[in-house]
Amino acid sequence: MLKPKRIQRQKRVRGKIHGTKELPRLSVFRSNKYLYAQVIDDDNGKTLAAVSEKELKENKAKPMESSKALGNLLADKLKKAKISSIVFDKGAYKYHGKVKAFAEGAREGGLKF
Repeated sequence: MLKPKRIQRQKRVRGKIHGTKELPRLSVFRSNKYLYAQVIDDDNGKTLAAVSEKELKENKAKPMESSKALGNLLADKLKKAKISSIVFDKGAYKYHGKVKAFAEGAREGGLKF
């Protein structure tokens, strides 16, 4: 049985990147309503930080603006955890739209990837 294209793309991307404690993986998930992101240490199988659009106070913002603000929020959380470099895992999504805006917001917040 063939796997759906989305799962094939996700496995192809995940096979090439791996997060460690020094260089964790930033994983992005898009639902129909919200954008979620978590920073993962794959060696220990632990989530170091996580954010979602539900946490933002400006729920009436446009989707691109809220994605950028979410990236800034994650960067602030990682600064407190003393993490400055990450590996970006876009999953099965194109680097386009909300995913791109999120990544740009995280870079503006001071993350390097």
